[in-house]
Amino acid sequence: MIEKIKLKFKRINQEYNDIPLPEYQTDGSSGMDIRAALNEDLIINPMKIGIIPTNLQVEIPEGFELQVRPRSGLAAKNGIGILNSPGTIDSDYRGEIKIILINFGEKPFRVKRGDRIAQLILSRYYKAEIELVEELNNSKRSSGGFGHTGV
Repeated sequence: MIEKIKLKFKRINQEYNDIPLPEYQTDGSSGMDIRAALNEDLIINPMKIGIIPTNLQVEIPEGFELQVRPRSGLAAKNGIGILNSPGTIDSDYRGEIKIILINFGEKPFRVKRGDRIAQLILSRYYKAEIELVEELNNSKRSSGGFGHTGV
C-alpha cells in the first residue's frame, strides 16, 4: 500500500479553472502532470528557455518537497527539458509554481493553454547534522572520481 500525503493546491486566478489540477495519469505513475496556464501560445525557440506559469500555489507538508521533472514524451519527441532538473519546490514556498522549460530541439516548440509541461514528484527529505572532522572513514572507491569504474 502506498502512503498518501495531502497536498493543498490553490488557484491564483479563477480564469484558469478549466485547467485541471496536477494529476497522476495511471495508478503506477510516480509523477503527477502539471499544466501550462497561458492565455496565448508561447513559442520556445531552439536553445532558448521559457518560464511557464501554472496559476497554482501549493502547501507541502514539512519534511517533503516537490521535485519538478521533465516529461519523457516532450523530451523524446521535441527535445524539451527542464532547465534546472530536477527543480525543487520547498515546503515553505507559497508563490506561484512556474516551470523553466528549455528547447534542446531543432525546431521552435509551441506551449498551449492546458498543455502538460512537467511532472511533480512528492519526495521526503532529511535534514543533515553538519560535523567537521579531521578524518573520514576510507572506502573501497576512496577518492576515485569521474570514470573511475571504467565508463
